[in-house]
Amino acid sequence: MCRIFQNQRGVALMAVLIMVVIMGLGAGIVGTTWKTKVQRSKEQELLWRGNQYRKAIASYYRVTRATYPPNLEVLERDPRFLQRVRHIRRFFKDPITGTDFVLIRDASGTITGVRSSSNLEPFKKDGFPHEYAHFANCKRYSEWEFVYKPENRNTAVPSTTETPLQESLP
Repeated sequence: MCRIFQNQRGVALMAVLIMVVIMGLGAGIVGTTWKTKVQRSKEQELLWRGNQYRKAIASYYRVTRATYPPNLEVLERDPRFLQRVRHIRRFFKDPITGTDFVLIRDASGTITGVRSSSNLEPFKKDGFPHEYAHFANCKRYSEWEFVYKPENRNTAVPSTTETPLQESLP
């Protein structure tokens, strides 16, 4: 009788160990899935925020007739106008790193775009809009450069009709 009781303890211990292993594996899978979902969400936010900067630089470029902004502050409040002219509503942080975007400057030091400083590998590899087709198969987010390049006047590509946001002074 005593020997049967000992065998049941071994079975119960084995069942508990198997349950702990299964719960650990399940928690690992859930954690990995959650991390993937969060990164994909941040990736979409990066595309949106980077595009906001690109559009603001494009707006500034069109209004100034072919000059890029010297700094980001002029995108939020353009000092060349009496009334408040905004090319962007507010400045955004890089959603991947939580820090400021890295500024991309041309040879004269003016800002042509922004990029992330993250070295994480993106999930999205294709299916980008035309202006971001070069993002396809990039190895890290830092290669996603949101740069405004003026259209070649000789091509038949229609220009966007975005205008800067104008507000009356308080």
